[in-house]
Amino acid sequence: MGIRGRGAKSILLLIAIGLTAGLMSGLFGVGGGTVIVPLLTIFARFEHRLAAGTSLAAIVPIATVGVISYAVHGAVAWIPALILAAAAVVGAQIGTSLLARMSVTVLRWIFVAFLVVVIVGLFFIIPSRDAQLELTLLSTLGLIVTGLVTGTLSGLLGVGGGVIIVPALMLGFGASDLIAKGTSLMMMIPTALSGTAGNLRRGNVDILAAVLIGVSACATTALGATISELIDPVAGNILFAVFVVFIAAQMAVKAWGGGRAARGQ
Repeated sequence: MGIRGRGAKSILLLIAIGLTAGLMSGLFGVGGGTVIVPLLTIFARFEHRLAAGTSLAAIVPIATVGVISYAVHGAVAWIPALILAAAAVVGAQIGTSLLARMSVTVLRWIFVAFLVVVIVGLFFIIPSRDAQLELTLLSTLGLIVTGLVTGTLSGLLGVGGGVIIVPALMLGFGASDLIAKGTSLMMMIPTALSGTAGNLRRGNVDILAAVLIGVSACATTALGATISELIDPVAGNILFAVFVVFIAAQMAVKAWGGGRAARGQ
């Protein structure tokens, strides 16, 4: 359950969660869900589904401010972002349909392994800040596949797209770190809107909490984007690698817990 008695302490907690998520979103090009969901479940006592739905709704204003911040510096690849978003929406439907038929624990371990590869890759490949995301037939097909995989994993595991899209664009498509982050945030907007519409129908969104988190996050998203632009790509990769370690640790704990639960049955 979410926070129902909205005292000053509860409101300040939601604002603090928003400020943290906004900074992470602008700095790393992620929607903030990987920060919002655990904070809501741990500190605000939200049930996981409600936390995920509320987080997705809050991501819409967060990603919008982030896109504007990166677009000012020409760091958004608009058409690739739309291709990724369209494929991710389809992938999300595939993921939710496979949810009852696949072992989520196994998938979580596979995702952890993927994140480990990403972490290692970030220390060996430093994209140029001048690198662009060129659209060719091959890269377009690659974007469609990346979007499908991202959406499917989102539907199966509830992970956000940024932690997949950002390293994929840098390591797989040679985009600069700034373009990868700006494009990632852009593709999240239609994806988050689509998911939020479904969550609202199912009653999985705490609207007031989403507004408080989303609005407060807007105050720090631009700051995160500015920091990302000011630091050099090597430092940016190291910071992102640390963030990915945090996500991998979260997913490993869930996978370990799910595996133990399955063995106990």
